[in-house]
Amino acid sequence: MKIYVKYFASVRDIMGKGSEDLKVEASLSANELWESLTVDKKTPVRILIAVNHEYVNKNFKLKDGDEIAFFPPVTGG
Repeated sequence: MKIYVKYFASVRDIMGKGSEDLKVEASLSANELWESLTVDKKTPVRILIAVNHEYVNKNFKLKDGDEIAFFPPVTGG
């Protein structure tokens, strides 16, 4: 299946890009995708995940055509 991945803030810096199109196996969870993309990278302990502009938990199962975004928690001041 095909998905579109977006990276924001410090995650964008770690990944070295803002987005990418990927072909992945069916039934992949958001967390499984994150782990496969960051296996050799030092990443934040906590990460926020959104699929199709809605926050999801790490066990959310991705579907063909989904847009997934990864970003660090943000704080205001």
